[in-house]
Amino acid sequence: MKTLVNFLNEKEIEKSEIFIHLKCSINEAKILQYIAHRYMKGQDDVLVLDLLQDLYKSENYEHLEHLKELKNLLELGWLHQQSFTPIKIADVTPLELLNTAVGLTPAFLKLLQDGTLDLDLPEIKPYSDHLEYLQDQFFRIELYQKMSVIRQNVHEHSLGIDRLQNKLKLLEKRIEERVKQSSENLVLDKFFKQKKMSNYEQVIFIALLREEYGSTDSSLREMNTLIDLISLDEYERIKNRSLLEEGSNLLSNGIIDYEEMLNPFGGISRSFYIVDDVLQSIIHPQKTKKVTRLKLNALVEEQDIFELVEPETSLDDVVLNDKTKETLQNLMKQVDKDVVSRLVKWGIKEKKSGIDARIIFYGPAGTGKTMTAYSLAKSLKRQVLAFDCSKILSMYVGESEKNVRKIFDTFYELSEKTKTEPILLLNEADQFLGARSSGNITGSDQMHNQMQNIFLEQIENFRGMLIATTNLLENIDKAFSRRFNYKIEFKKPDKQQRLELWKKMLPKEAPYEESFNVEALAEYSLTGGQISLIVKNTAYKVAVREKPLFTLKDFIDEIKREKNANFDSEKSMGFLNK
Repeated sequence: MKTLVNFLNEKEIEKSEIFIHLKCSINEAKILQYIAHRYMKGQDDVLVLDLLQDLYKSENYEHLEHLKELKNLLELGWLHQQSFTPIKIADVTPLELLNTAVGLTPAFLKLLQDGTLDLDLPEIKPYSDHLEYLQDQFFRIELYQKMSVIRQNVHEHSLGIDRLQNKLKLLEKRIEERVKQSSENLVLDKFFKQKKMSNYEQVIFIALLREEYGSTDSSLREMNTLIDLISLDEYERIKNRSLLEEGSNLLSNGIIDYEEMLNPFGGISRSFYIVDDVLQSIIHPQKTKKVTRLKLNALVEEQDIFELVEPETSLDDVVLNDKTKETLQNLMKQVDKDVVSRLVKWGIKEKKSGIDARIIFYGPAGTGKTMTAYSLAKSLKRQVLAFDCSKILSMYVGESEKNVRKIFDTFYELSEKTKTEPILLLNEADQFLGARSSGNITGSDQMHNQMQNIFLEQIENFRGMLIATTNLLENIDKAFSRRFNYKIEFKKPDKQQRLELWKKMLPKEAPYEESFNVEALAEYSLTGGQISLIVKNTAYKVAVREKPLFTLKDFIDEIKREKNANFDSEKSMGFLNK
């Protein structure tokens, strides 16, 4: 306690042993000395008004001039303000402090006791196992978090940040030295070196790993929180975003991944996690057998029911009617963790993530139903198991009941084995959804009705996300209509949407005549599928010419041919420029 006694008794405060560590003025040090005397007499907190009136003249309110010194001590982290609500010191005006109470912080008391703020770390010795190594790494993340909190709540140049940065440097140096001395196989350190991960990449990874060990829903997984963790200022925040964007080392090498969700303000937020295989190899390094997850594509190849689709486009790439887009965005909000928590609390949803939805996309062929299903899956980071319902009768004549059940049983089996939640897409589902026959029915009608009844039962009990596409909603049996909780219409595009479609699909690098006017093409009433087909057919025609040049007449000729042929195939539809 020698340092404490020296500070309390020193009349020339600038000569005290700890003055050099305070980084403050002589007047500010005297304020600390006054409060320290009160603390020794059992008074934890001191009223600012009493403090200033005791130390300075108050006849002409001279003591008010020293309020700014109190605020600086708060910003430096030597004093704390007593308040029932969290306070951002940087936002507090000096005059607001006058009738409040302040006290000494643990950091200042430690300085009085020890005479130093250096981190007292144990002696450097080899790590006994990887868990001991993780303990140091998790402490490292705690220091990063504390610095992040201080940066957001108090003055950027506060002494608190400096002290924590010194602690962090000492800890990181200690970890480095202990690793050098360790003969034990430290899985995480070895992993960092193999993947050539930078310091900030390591911090992001350890932060996510700490969340896995803690099994929490902490916001530390959220993109902006992770960036704030490693960024000192706004410039670094912008620069460090690249560490969590597509093409980064962490994402492109399959080290971490993210879930994307629509937040209440209409934007998209990302929640990151460590990829399962990587996580298992770190948490359970003693297991020699690699923990693997069955890949969906490998299992799909072993059956003949579904086609596996890996979506390449998101909803941002698709041209849709405003009302249709709004409905889809509301659907995406269901994956928001706050929404899921409410539904679980209300007993509407089981304790799991994901969307439970049965959806019908209906509208004319070529209006983007299938493409939108794929794009929705991409936005939700899901794969698609697609089934062509037009094949059902030819495939399953005589065994309709058994094989309709097989469609859904196989879907559940694939989902369970791979621990994934793919979207089930039933294309051209008119065969299933049409009105059932009644009255004098034939054997074929009876088989068809039986098949539909089984399908109705499966829809009723479906778990997960199902999308069925159909051309005419009017033909759907009412019993089926009631089972779908989303019925989303796809209308033929208006002129503005057609213009947008043409601009998306026209070849970007192709030569066009000087008078080429894309708005003239938008005058023709066409679906997205027709526009896609016309662009491709025109391109084939122009490409074989000796001097290839796209003219407005080339496109108009193809438009007329398309309309005369009345070709409107759903399979040729698409709203995107591939």
